[in-house]
Amino acid sequence: MTCIHSFTLPTFRRSFLPYSLIFIFILAFCCSCRASQVPVPVTIQQDVSGTVVQDNFLGISFELYPFNTLWGESPQQMPTAMENYLSNLRARIESPLRIRIGGNSMDSAVYVPTQTEMIVVTGDPAADPDDVPVDFGPMLFKVLDAMGNVVGQMEFIVGLSMRSSDYTNAVEVARDTRKMLGYRLDAMLLGNEPDLYASHGVRPGYTIQEYITDVGTMLQDLRNSPNGDLIPDTIVGGPTICCDWNLSDILSAGLSGYPYKYYTVQHYAKSICSGPNASNENITYFVSHVNVPVYTNWQKQGVQMANDARIPVLVTEYNTVSCGGSNVSDTFAATLWAIDAGLNYASSGMSGAYIHTREYGILYNLFDPPSPETSTEPNWRTGSPYYAALFLSETFIAGGSIVVDLNLDNSIYDPAATVAGYALYDRAGMKAKRLVLFNYYRADDAGSEAAARNFTLEGGLATTAGVRVLAAPSVYERTDISWAGQTVGLNGELGGTQTTNYYYDCAMGCNITVPGPGAALVLLDDVPGDSAFFFGSSTVVPLS
Repeated sequence: MTCIHSFTLPTFRRSFLPYSLIFIFILAFCCSCRASQVPVPVTIQQDVSGTVVQDNFLGISFELYPFNTLWGESPQQMPTAMENYLSNLRARIESPLRIRIGGNSMDSAVYVPTQTEMIVVTGDPAADPDDVPVDFGPMLFKVLDAMGNVVGQMEFIVGLSMRSSDYTNAVEVARDTRKMLGYRLDAMLLGNEPDLYASHGVRPGYTIQEYITDVGTMLQDLRNSPNGDLIPDTIVGGPTICCDWNLSDILSAGLSGYPYKYYTVQHYAKSICSGPNASNENITYFVSHVNVPVYTNWQKQGVQMANDARIPVLVTEYNTVSCGGSNVSDTFAATLWAIDAGLNYASSGMSGAYIHTREYGILYNLFDPPSPETSTEPNWRTGSPYYAALFLSETFIAGGSIVVDLNLDNSIYDPAATVAGYALYDRAGMKAKRLVLFNYYRADDAGSEAAARNFTLEGGLATTAGVRVLAAPSVYERTDISWAGQTVGLNGELGGTQTTNYYYDCAMGCNITVPGPGAALVLLDDVPGDSAFFFGSSTVVPLS
């Protein structure tokens, strides 16, 4: 495999150097190049099968408790930074942007239909920062709808609490959600992490069978509400489990008999709920692809049962480390991991995945305002996971695609592998249209390959390729991150020159270079002037 460099070969004259020395110089130059950059062969299987996912596969999950500090107190007070952050994602997809409002604070919240404020904190946030009690009012739905009017179409998932056996309040939420969000309401999820109700003391001794019975009762209450049938269509989802129950057991216990739109699960790679330790602060876990399929397939049997029943499975919360994140959660390693995990969910039978964000100061957040009280001002902090959302919003194919883990360099099974890759096929699985290539290079790992890696596309795969790159100086980087040459500014706007590299001689095979560490989105047979990449500005409100 040849190695390409920009250099000028000197004119040969008798007085310059003996030809033998010139030959030795060139040979040594090329050999050193090869040693420092071992190409990774990319072999593509044709005619594949799998779950077809849409271009809005990646959604954002918001905890209810801090929602007003992120989206604003009213339609007239929505932060322009949030408008820009969301617009950047919305502009890169054709389908509505997926947004979920939920979490523990949604499950413990009380809906007050007469409350004028969006959210009122009713307990001590310090008592349990992972479950802050709040009251919320109809302003929540007004702001959701208003944001959709500003940045483009969105579809919302809203949680209904099952913590109490009295579902009167949940019925009121369903009534106003349906009335105020209308066609933008995608689903209502019954309960949040009911598998933890028992261990958290919410409903002592709570079992799967009790949950199944409660679901039946709640569905009856929604059908026979004082305002009529609130679920005349298939719009409910669940069980939104995370930890102590298996989806397969819940489906077998009777959930499969209810008319559900989605089955939902939640999963974090690590937990810091009991404090920092060597496991949740281990950055090497997040830069080894071998860990990703193990993480995403923890509910494999239940997902297969759902797929057989043709009911989509959504991961309504995912991120690096639960209970607020660790010192790894805001690094570039977390960015690469979140992309890898999102694509692996797509390749493992899931139909959507929502990356979670919470209140100010949480390490895994996608973004933070200057302070909870000054969200309408600029100087927002962009978290490293936001770049994962930006990357993935441009990755999936409009109209549907099938995602396949390519097991590059045996990366599914070999812990020493420092690369990974995926192919995205058309919805029929007949032809690969896009590739995502990962270079998990770590400068502090003596066993790592040289920083940049070449990925060799086999001949006949494409004649040309368009490539955009996600890069940072190291996996430990927190701020100096760029996507296609651009970085996110203080008001959520993308700055810098949008950069796309084109490879024109790929018919017989070609090398795609991915910096280390970094990831590349490769559009096969893409050319300037007829490109499927997003071009232009997605900023709603520029920073003046």
